[in-house]
Amino acid sequence: MNGLIALLGSGEYLPVMNEVDAYLLANSGANGRKPRVVCLPTAAGQEGPKSVARWSNMGVEHFNKLGAEVQAVPVTDKATANDLNHAMAVEEADLIYFSGGNPNYLYQTLKDSLVWESAQKAWARGAAYAGCSAGAMVLGKEMPDFRAAGIRSTSAFGILPIASLLPHFNNMPLFGKPLVATLRRRLRDGEIMIGVDEETAIIGRLNEPWSVMGKAKAHLFTNKDGKSYAVGENFTLGI
Repeated sequence: MNGLIALLGSGEYLPVMNEVDAYLLANSGANGRKPRVVCLPTAAGQEGPKSVARWSNMGVEHFNKLGAEVQAVPVTDKATANDLNHAMAVEEADLIYFSGGNPNYLYQTLKDSLVWESAQKAWARGAAYAGCSAGAMVLGKEMPDFRAAGIRSTSAFGILPIASLLPHFNNMPLFGKPLVATLRRRLRDGEIMIGVDEETAIIGRLNEPWSVMGKAKAHLFTNKDGKSYAVGENFTLGI
């Protein structure tokens, strides 16, 4: 059975996500041994070595405190995304964690790569996947082009049956409300879009109920209406 998926609006590797990450570790299929975690700073690959090192170090420190066996896997471009050693580390992991950055760069770097293939193999056997911001956005069908006010979108992996996911939802700038309205008008009948607030996560599996964890809310939209869910509430990805 496919593993758990956690999609964060923000807050990766921070204490606010301790409950979320402890839950993922406990349900990652480690079966009595220390869970193996890989932290991938791929979405920050264009930001330079200091940013990559910062995210990597944060991830290792965070999951060490939670009692996991953790390593940062330096996948930052196409070459490192096709490194056999990196792919092997990802395939053997119990929790695969992509931190935030540029969603389009993340998608283009991972697309058709050995590391992404390994991530899918691990998830298919029951390993958990966590993605924050960019790491969450790439699992929808498409990613809105914010510079074009949502009129255009770029492709994503389409792992989840959602049109798109908007992180940092409760902290959008002034253009956020018109953007959401534009994106909702573009939804076809039967499609949904999800917004996830900062320091908040939605967790679930395909074809099963999802729950809200963290500090704030998740928001589900169709082209006709929308509904918000607070921490502890459940919802499905179906209409």
